[in-house]
Amino acid sequence: MQIPFVDLQAQYQSLKDELDTAVLAVMRQCNFILGKEVSDFEHAFADYVGARHCVGVASGLDALKLALEAFGIGPGDEVIVPAHTFIASALAVSAVGARPVLVEVDEASFNLDPARIEAAITPRTKAIMPVHLYGQPADMDPILAVARQYNLRVIEDASQAHGARYRGQRVGTFGDAGCFSFYPGKNLGAYGDAGGLVTNDAELAGKVRFLRNYGQEVKYRHVVKGYNLRLDTLQAAVLGVKLRHLDTWNARRAAHAADYTHALEGVGDLQLPRVVTGDHVFHLYVIRTQRRDALQAHLNQRGIATVIHYPVPMHMQAAYADLGYGRGAFPITERLSDEILSLPMYAELTAEQQDYVIKAVKEFFA
Repeated sequence: MQIPFVDLQAQYQSLKDELDTAVLAVMRQCNFILGKEVSDFEHAFADYVGARHCVGVASGLDALKLALEAFGIGPGDEVIVPAHTFIASALAVSAVGARPVLVEVDEASFNLDPARIEAAITPRTKAIMPVHLYGQPADMDPILAVARQYNLRVIEDASQAHGARYRGQRVGTFGDAGCFSFYPGKNLGAYGDAGGLVTNDAELAGKVRFLRNYGQEVKYRHVVKGYNLRLDTLQAAVLGVKLRHLDTWNARRAAHAADYTHALEGVGDLQLPRVVTGDHVFHLYVIRTQRRDALQAHLNQRGIATVIHYPVPMHMQAAYADLGYGRGAFPITERLSDEILSLPMYAELTAEQQDYVIKAVKEFFA
């Protein structure tokens, strides 16, 4: 049996008629740039997460970058970012000329450790960027408390947590802005790069709308120096269809996660994901073992695709050698990078496929 890590073909087949209809409608109208489907999706997604505004952009990285720029964060400023996350979180900070200041994560949740934030704040700190990693909400209450104490912006990177809740409220709506990636493999994914920013701040939403579209207030009237970072109409049409199914898909992911945990509890030295804060939507199901590389090779031999998220810590990437951290700066993050492995996880995963994965994992530790 061959088990893919993510099966986008299975998802497409389950929605083929809806998706084909939506895409063909855009093709017939030939309104490919900021068409009606973009504003329709923006309104629908804002309603879904519980925000007043949503601005569709070209990627999750662009959403983060435009949020930082719209808040006036730039050269000489610092932004606190968790040490264990995808590099896009820090790249957005670098893109506006600011410095990402890495902070160690909590070993139970893998998210930014609120207790370590204050020690990283300097007079140059302008914002905190919590990441809701793997679909688990960051612990927002203490993060927001620190932000209020030091008058800092909070920009949530919710790129892996579409629909997740913290204390009953959707992530992305706690800080000054919430940023989402709609990369194809995400819980809510487009058929190419796409992203969005949500906020309750009308002024921020307006600035981001200008910035994403050449800085135009109206066509050929440029109020700021902007970019071409718009959400494509075709991608918005796809997202509009998929959004209607997101809660069902998230429920299936949670059920798959529960099945993995029930079956693998106590197997070998495995450490299984813990739901520490809020409602985890399991973008990824990430296990830990000191025998990670051997387990991955074993599963690969059995036809099971796995991924390491992420094999090289950000502070040890060549791109961020200039930050000067070096090995040993973030021991929890470094241990995670050596031990974590993501098992196949998608809503369409069948019971037969999941049983095969579970049996293969148990076989390795037998």
